[in-house]
This record gives sequence, structure tokens and C-alpha cells, in this order.
Amino acid sequence: MKKALSLASALLASVSLTAFAGSADKSIVKSPPASPYQQVSKLVPLPDFLPGMGQLFVDPATLPAGPFLAYDHDKKLVSTIYMVPLKDINPDNSFDNLSAPGGNVDHVDVYYNAGHPGVGEPHAHIVMWHIPADKESRVAK
Repeated sequence: MKKALSLASALLASVSLTAFAGSADKSIVKSPPASPYQQVSKLVPLPDFLPGMGQLFVDPATLPAGPFLAYDHDKKLVSTIYMVPLKDINPDNSFDNLSAPGGNVDHVDVYYNAGHPGVGEPHAHIVMWHIPADKESRVAK
């Protein structure tokens, strides 16, 4: 797992900083986002709201990696999440110019996930937060 996390860190370091800047796509700043995004809990057996992440939407054509759009209880976009299978984090792949449709990114978290409905294999969550760290409690429960 330590190797996977260091690979995820390298992945994050390779992401173009231009992905972190820009204005938000107005069609997604409030839930539900415009088509082609669909509510993840209607696609796979997951709760409507995941503590720590929020209510998730994804364009099914982009699975398994995403981007997933995460909303708080007030239906406001809080983060853009990528779920990259660990098998894809290797020297033969690069993940350049990951988009952040929610606009400016305040900070980024990267962590390991062993798998869950929708992305069953081990993967890295790359969470681009559009809100300050002290506001993450909006999706805590």
C-alpha cells in the first residue's frame, strides 16, 4: 500500500496546475448537475450521501476514473473526485490535465481505497476540494 500511495503522490505531482484554476461550469455548481452526469447511488448500490465525500454524480462514460462531482447537504459543489485504479498508476500511464469542472481548487487530498460498489478494485481517490479545508465538515456526516 505504501508503494501505491507514493505512486499516487507522483501522479498528483504530474497533474498540470492549470487544471486547478479557472471558473466553475455553471451547469454543475448546484445539485443535480446537468446531463450527462447521473447520481451515483442510482447507478450502483451506494447511499445517496457518503460521509466524508457527499452526494456523488458522474458521467457513466467516464467510469471508473470519473470525474465525480461531490455535493454537500445544501446541494453545493464541494469537490471533484477521481478514482484511479492502482493498476493504472504505473510508468506507462500519465494523467495530465485532470479537469476540475467545479473551478478553482483550494487543496487536494490523495488516499487509498480498497474498492467499493462502482469501483471494485483498489484505487486512489484524488479529491480536488473547491472549498477550504476548514469547511470539509459540510460533508462529514
